[in-house]
Amino acid sequence: MKQTAITKRLAGLGGAKWEVYSKAKELVAEGRDIIEMTIGEPDVPTPVELVDATVHALRQGRTAYSNGPGEAGLRNALADRYSRRVGRVISDDQILCFPGTQTALYTVLMGVAEAGNEVLVGDPMYATYEGVIRASGADMVPVPLRSENGFRIAAQDIADRINDRTSAILLTTPHNPTGSILTDADIDAIGQLALEHDLWIISDEVYDELIFDGSAFASPLSRPELADRVIVVSSISKSHAAPGFRSGWCVGPRDFTRALLPLSETMLFGNQPFIADMTEKAIREGSSVVAGMAHRYAERAERLQNRLSQETRLRVHRPQAGMFAMIEVSETGMNGNDYALHLLEHGNVAVMPGTSFGETMENWVRVALTVDDATFTTACDRIINHANRLQLETA
Repeated sequence: MKQTAITKRLAGLGGAKWEVYSKAKELVAEGRDIIEMTIGEPDVPTPVELVDATVHALRQGRTAYSNGPGEAGLRNALADRYSRRVGRVISDDQILCFPGTQTALYTVLMGVAEAGNEVLVGDPMYATYEGVIRASGADMVPVPLRSENGFRIAAQDIADRINDRTSAILLTTPHNPTGSILTDADIDAIGQLALEHDLWIISDEVYDELIFDGSAFASPLSRPELADRVIVVSSISKSHAAPGFRSGWCVGPRDFTRALLPLSETMLFGNQPFIADMTEKAIREGSSVVAGMAHRYAERAERLQNRLSQETRLRVHRPQAGMFAMIEVSETGMNGNDYALHLLEHGNVAVMPGTSFGETMENWVRVALTVDDATFTTACDRIINHANRLQLETA
């Protein structure tokens, strides 16, 4: 039977990127003692007050149909949050609610790009970005993120790739997988390009509350001159340790959200009222767990960098935010994919190859900082012992 063009555009995406993760699960099922550091699950459960709020909403009968934009209480809470953040009024009709950031991003891309367009995105990138761009019919144009620039996307590198087909720039700040944060100067320069070339800026800000001490978050949404071209997507998955609740949103210009609403309604018709009620509580009261997560992840990243720099030839890129650290492994004589498979088989630690996130990370791997402290110490020991064995074998 015939299949549609979108299935062909998305064919081949996904599976190979998760090879190490899948192999690790198989080994664990066989009884192997594998420390799993591939996926960014929060290291704490969803706060009990949010679980209780969800159960309360269910018992109150909040299981009827919602509406297209999302529940009014949640949209009002988000409007208040973003108005305070950017210092100007963000109204509730500038917000659409979705089941998680992923769905929001998919829908937004369908609204700003189509066949014949190009979307610029930093390489490395979150693993699903290629899929959401291709789904729209547009072509993805990778923009290399350079380690010497702290893995922050550079305006000049964007400018070099803009042409008449370019419709949008997709940003991630704080960045997954590298943990870098765009500076005010970065945003000013990128914003100027968007103004000059009439481009959309989509900003994925799901890690905006997981900022480490000494760093500061900045958003293009805070620039009044960019108000008619910036769309932010985010969720409570990371900030509130609630990834399974699938509760996210987009914030954008009123004309854009109005135009996007029929697409959202065709797909989803709003998020579940009982989850919206819980999310409203989460937004209005703030996260009881995010500060602790940020502190622990920063401390683990520091410990990883100190130990590997002192005890091996591996190099760690120190993140400013988020749940991950990157390790440069070329000194082992392997690329990131071969190293990750070798570490899994011979060191009993599962990490993600850098190429799962883009071609520029061929010699890197990504390590999740979300295992508990004792397990993290053991993982560091195993990574160090494995690296030193490799060094002896190649000496």
